Amino acid sequence: MAGLSVLFAPLADAAQTNAPLAPATKIRVETVAEGLANPWSVQVLPDGRYLVTERPGQLKLISSDGKQAALIGGLPKVDAQRQGGLLDVALAPDFGKTGTIFFSYSEPRGEAGNGTSVARATLTSGDEGGQLKDVRVIFQQLPTVQSAFHFGSRLVFARDGSLFVTTGERSILRDQAQNPANELGKIIHITADGEPAAGNPKLPGWNSKVWSIGHRNVQGAALHPETGQLWTVEHGAKGGDELNHPEAGRNYGWPVITYGRDYTGETIGEGTAKDGLEQPVYYWDPSIAVSGMTFYTGRKFAAWTGNLLVSALNGAQLQRLVLENGAVVAYEKLLDDLQERIRDVRQAPDGAVLVLTDSPRGRLLRLTPAY
Repeated sequence: MAGLSVLFAPLADAAQTNAPLAPATKIRVETVAEGLANPWSVQVLPDGRYLVTERPGQLKLISSDGKQAALIGGLPKVDAQRQGGLLDVALAPDFGKTGTIFFSYSEPRGEAGNGTSVARATLTSGDEGGQLKDVRVIFQQLPTVQSAFHFGSRLVFARDGSLFVTTGERSILRDQAQNPANELGKIIHITADGEPAAGNPKLPGWNSKVWSIGHRNVQGAALHPETGQLWTVEHGAKGGDELNHPEAGRNYGWPVITYGRDYTGETIGEGTAKDGLEQPVYYWDPSIAVSGMTFYTGRKFAAWTGNLLVSALNGAQLQRLVLENGAVVAYEKLLDDLQERIRDVRQAPDGAVLVLTDSPRGRLLRLTPAY
């Protein structure tokens, strides 16, 4: 049960792709839990148990040894079709004292359609499961859309306790990613109560909750461990998955500029660059269908410190990106031998790496060095 490999290359002044291969890592892969229904996100609780979202609409509490799993009650209804359902989960910075969690989901909104929403709640749990109490929706993406695609939906707390929420442009309204007045194809920046966060751009015509615009479908996000800056990965179309570090008031181009093509093979927008629009730090062509991401800061994999781990659905892989001065200078491809879609990646408190595989019988895996 091991996975190895490598892949990726140095960057130019604009965007880059095809970095060279990094030295291969020998890893040990252990199955912590299996039989999970399309798991989307995992968090480790202070007592070592795992909190896992399943896209069809279940929140599960898994024992630290993986032998017991129990349902958490009290979730709102989710619209679990195609890419929608119960999505990300994040522990509040003060979870140890308050038990507060935040979660995102595709919210059904009647005949109007659905949209990405974020709720907060208090988690109470025991050996037999648990319950969400005081559930309160703090963000509802607008406008509501009739679509089963591009919900985005990663949640990341900034150092000041504010919350970044990633959204998609819902696929059928991709031009709206360029409209700063709405919440489609945007990075949202709010307080823990859902109000506009301090530091948001105050620009004419901009929604007060919008941090950056021009995104297609951002499904991975993490804070840089040294700078505290938000980094994201987003799905391109056919080619053109992107790595960005979105800054306030910036436009990241979709669908005006992109390194991807339409699924028909037709071009999208006006090319790969335009004045006033930001270039990605890095892009993938062909696409790997990026999903989760995390910066590695642990000690188990000493050579990985400061590297970016990106999970991917296409090609069933985990990629390790080596960064120097904000650029990707090498990459390694891991877990492709498992032939399983990788939905999420997190660092465990002890420095191991946790990943979720995306299938009707998905698994929670633990990666450690193989000596």
